[in-house]
Amino acid sequence: MHFLKRWKTRILIFLAVIGPGFITANVDNDAGGIYTYSLAGARYGYSLLWSLIPITFALIVVQDMSARLGAVTGKGLADLIREEFGFRITFFTMLALTLTNMANIMGEFAGVASSMQIFGVSKYLSVPFVAALVWLLVVRGTYKSVEKVFLLACSFYICYLFSGVLAKPDWLQAAHSTFIPTLTLDPGYLVMIVGITGATIAPWMQFFLQSAIVEKGVEAKQYAQSRVEVIVGCLVALVVAFFIMVSCAATLHITGQTDIVDAGDAALALRPLAGEWAAWLFALGLFNASVFAASILPLATAYSVCEGLGFEAGVNKKFRDAPVFYWLYTSLIVVGAGLILIPGLPLVRIAYLSQVANGFLLPFVLIFMLRLGNRSDLMGRLTNSRGYNLVAGSTVAIVVLLTLVLLALQLAGRA
Repeated sequence: MHFLKRWKTRILIFLAVIGPGFITANVDNDAGGIYTYSLAGARYGYSLLWSLIPITFALIVVQDMSARLGAVTGKGLADLIREEFGFRITFFTMLALTLTNMANIMGEFAGVASSMQIFGVSKYLSVPFVAALVWLLVVRGTYKSVEKVFLLACSFYICYLFSGVLAKPDWLQAAHSTFIPTLTLDPGYLVMIVGITGATIAPWMQFFLQSAIVEKGVEAKQYAQSRVEVIVGCLVALVVAFFIMVSCAATLHITGQTDIVDAGDAALALRPLAGEWAAWLFALGLFNASVFAASILPLATAYSVCEGLGFEAGVNKKFRDAPVFYWLYTSLIVVGAGLILIPGLPLVRIAYLSQVANGFLLPFVLIFMLRLGNRSDLMGRLTNSRGYNLVAGSTVAIVVLLTLVLLALQLAGRA
């Protein structure tokens, strides 16, 4: 009885803290991430599936650091950076984060437009409607209500599992490529590995997760359950990415369609190869992911900037109590959605600049986190152990190296 009671208590605590880690890991499968995974499958078939395992491991380590910092300190990452590293560094970090996220927000609304155009809905209807919907969700909601909607949105990623099965892939070859790496010095192949890494680990994720942990009220005594939630969320994100790559490898790659313009183009290309249902499920998954991320990215940016610059922030606060937070959230949505409606906007160029900005920002954010995680005056007994420092430090070094490689290749015009 004592054993059952102990496990019942653990399960209840897990259900109480579930949300931030699961949501953050899955929202990274946004329009840009789906496009990256689709392109990887279309160009290289099943051969890049193995890369998802080490990349997911790196994601778990980084996300776990964010969750632990938030649970122990009760402060967001931007707040800690300001207190420990000074206002000037924080200001420039927040400026870079805002510019990067603005480009990414535009990408999410572009995903809304391209997915709905498959069903014959004009972007001049879909984009304003979604912009109004996500604005009302946060401005009129509370943290609990917003979190429930986000968790529901996570469940819609199952569309990609069905789409992958309908594509009728070679499961034996997929399993072989997942656990036995294919190594090559082909520049395009290496660039794609870097691109998958960049699509999986982004700077904004760490700020949002830590802020969400704090606003949800997760404390150090609940950290163990929160850690499990982070790991589960990362594994689910891995499964979704796997099925996106598999579905495109089984259809586009084997028919020689190795170039796709965006994630919506991948859905259209699936129609004659895997059937109407596979294409519709892929498009619905893209729409859900784009709406999901179009809600989270402005929210993450508003959290981070307000925390870093000392303004009130939080979904549980009223508009009059946190005006800067809500006006910034509103402005990001209006600008991001509005610019997508301009004909002839160079979205490819915008995506390029956002990747460059991400590349410059991510190493600094990871180094900040690693240094903060080793501060005994901040973390108490939950500082990084030697073994954890080795793993986390290696993860940071690898991510930084991959980021620098991507930047170098982009500046050389090869990415």
